[in-house]
Amino acid sequence: MIAVNAIASVLATPLVALVVGPGMGVLVLWFYAWLVRRVEKRAVDELARPGAVKRLVGGAAGGLGLAAVTIGTIALLGGYQVTGWGTIAGALTVVGMMCAVAVAEEVLFRGVILRLLQRRFGTWIALAGSAVLFGLVHLLNPDATLWGAVAIAVEAGMMLGAAFVATRSLWLPIGLHLGWNVALAAIFGTVTSGSDVQGALLTAVTHGPVWLTGGEFGPEASLIAVVACSVVTTLLLVWAHRNGRVVARPRRQVGRRVAA
Repeated sequence: MIAVNAIASVLATPLVALVVGPGMGVLVLWFYAWLVRRVEKRAVDELARPGAVKRLVGGAAGGLGLAAVTIGTIALLGGYQVTGWGTIAGALTVVGMMCAVAVAEEVLFRGVILRLLQRRFGTWIALAGSAVLFGLVHLLNPDATLWGAVAIAVEAGMMLGAAFVATRSLWLPIGLHLGWNVALAAIFGTVTSGSDVQGALLTAVTHGPVWLTGGEFGPEASLIAVVACSVVTTLLLVWAHRNGRVVARPRRQVGRRVAA
């Protein structure tokens, strides 16, 4: 993941970014599928093709909408102001970068960490554990704060984990993650998890209390984002529970001794 993010961050032109970024995402997915088949000896159901496009596109639309609601609310409360127009080229460059980032992070944190924790400890511990790890990793980002890490764990770690649990698929969380990042960085021109990515359709400034704007860490450390994403998390978990996809305690096979 670190290698993917580092390479993606230096993609400087729209053409290169839109080819290399998604290409890296596809490579990560291929490697994950190959590793699962080789090590776990099973079909990679979490990357099944039926319904993949619907979940990916629906997730991206949902992420875009959720980010728009978050930024819109911050703007209504006086914390976000558009100052001008950016460039389409810059925005497309960011989109390409975010393709690689979203895929890499979802494969690692939901496809590997959450899935394996769920198998061993059940859904609730897996959700909490993977979300905490997701938040802690973001402490390595520029201008990171403890509150920012907590916010990321709650709003993103829990929501994206719930999306995986609800669908047992990586496509929905990848779409949500991509749509959210693209909206914040490539459309609204805000800092994303402390990283000031250059290139957006709009140029903007945030000002006001940290609880509203997220401060230097960006809107992802805003209480508005935490509340908005928590609502979606709750809806996803209700959906997952109704479909029998929340496993409180994992099943364990106990071998029996057969009398001779």
